[in-house]
Amino acid sequence: MIGIVGIVIVFVMVFGGYLAAGGKMAIIMKSLPFEMTMIGGAAVGAFIIGNDTSSIKHTVKDIAKVFKGTKWKAQDYQDLLCLLFELIRVARRSLVELEPHIEDPENSEIFSKYRKIASDREAVELICDTLRSASMNFDDPHQVEEVLDKRMEANIHHAMHSSHALQTIADGLPALGIVAAVLGVIKTMGSIDQPPEVLGKLIGGALVGTFLGVFLAYGFVGPFAAKLKAVIEEDAHFYGLIREVLVANLHDHPINLCIEVGRQNTPGHVRPGFSVLEDALKEAKQAAA
Repeated sequence: MIGIVGIVIVFVMVFGGYLAAGGKMAIIMKSLPFEMTMIGGAAVGAFIIGNDTSSIKHTVKDIAKVFKGTKWKAQDYQDLLCLLFELIRVARRSLVELEPHIEDPENSEIFSKYRKIASDREAVELICDTLRSASMNFDDPHQVEEVLDKRMEANIHHAMHSSHALQTIADGLPALGIVAAVLGVIKTMGSIDQPPEVLGKLIGGALVGTFLGVFLAYGFVGPFAAKLKAVIEEDAHFYGLIREVLVANLHDHPINLCIEVGRQNTPGHVRPGFSVLEDALKEAKQAAA
């Protein structure tokens, strides 16, 4: 919703200011379809040239995040801590009891309590793979920790591709606007024998290309790339919390301390309060009893 508000403000402030200064929309509206075809079409073509099919689909899908915002909310972070608490308790009690949960999470009673987390493939695999690795390499927790770090680094690098692709388009749009403007000047030079009022309209139409390229780059595509990057980084904290808690578990810290490490590493605006989390953990413990 806030993204739509931002788009409306951009349009109102730019064109409202232009009209208030005495500008006329007729020249812009007449040239807009042709300039948009050249600039927008070239930008789309360049985007297709620079990316494979998978990356294109990924970027198009990720644009929705600009308007939806982050996937993980405050309740999800609390649920994640409760989920990890239950899994670690089972692991400390018996690795045999843990095995059904990490080998078949879709049918796990613990995972089924937290549907949103259970539906996220990366979160589930990260948890299950790390707990599985911990059970096989308990004498060398640093080895598991290193593998975990590399995996998360690769995930964030892949997730950032959409933002980088949009930023590349934003960087190129002003230059494509100049290309369209130059073509407009070429067209104008072909009518050099026309009266000043005709030439003025032709030159104005040519300059619409420069305006449109800069306007799209800095008014929309660039901010979209920045917002998408912020959303991806914000969601990465969720997976980072998994890392922090499970790494603490690898070093055999008390369970409550492992969970508190995760709580302290949760972003402040979604961090559950100590007492609130404590009550949630007590409820989880009672439900498991």
